Amino acid sequence: MIQLVADDVGKKYRREWVFRHVDLTLTSETSAGSMANSYTFVGPNGSGKSTLLQLLSGAMPQTEGTLTYTRNDKTIEAEDLFRHVSLAAPYLELIEELTLAEMLAFHVQFKPFRDNLNFKEAADRMRLGHAMDKELKFFSSGMKQRVKLGLAFFSDVPLVILDEPTSNLDRQGAAWYHEQVRTLRPDQLLLIGSNDPAEYDFCPNVLDVMQWKK
Repeated sequence: MIQLVADDVGKKYRREWVFRHVDLTLTSETSAGSMANSYTFVGPNGSGKSTLLQLLSGAMPQTEGTLTYTRNDKTIEAEDLFRHVSLAAPYLELIEELTLAEMLAFHVQFKPFRDNLNFKEAADRMRLGHAMDKELKFFSSGMKQRVKLGLAFFSDVPLVILDEPTSNLDRQGAAWYHEQVRTLRPDQLLLIGSNDPAEYDFCPNVLDVMQWKK
């Protein structure tokens, strides 16, 4: 079980506050279904959804307030947080000079795959088994998005964060995304940033970031 606590968190760029006074306690409960452990952050473009998700992932520091992460009642130190979190977002870049097989091998050095997946099985689940030896720079935008999502879904981490998850995906890709969401374990916490209800129609917890605009 993982718990994320935001206490009076705010983010400021120069003189402008993106959001302030964010107070959240998000917990995965092993006794609950995985969908009960999902939270979606919604709001207009430019409202700070992506900034908040990057902050909660540990990829960006907050300006004020504190963020605390615990796993099985043990505090996760800041320098180890990356091992416990997977983030997929359109603005995150893949190492495009690598082949898919090389990208998978690089990734698991930091975050092993769950379910004892090997590289071929992971690629097949991404529906990219045919492209194992192809450099990522030659992938379509939809294929790259499936790689990003697959790395997040398949990593053995308690916190999965997805920003605009179906960006660049066609209808079949969006259906694949929904299939993979339902494979997450009950002890995993899922955070989503979206303005598309089809991306979070399974999610019982929807939070509007406009409540933290000041």
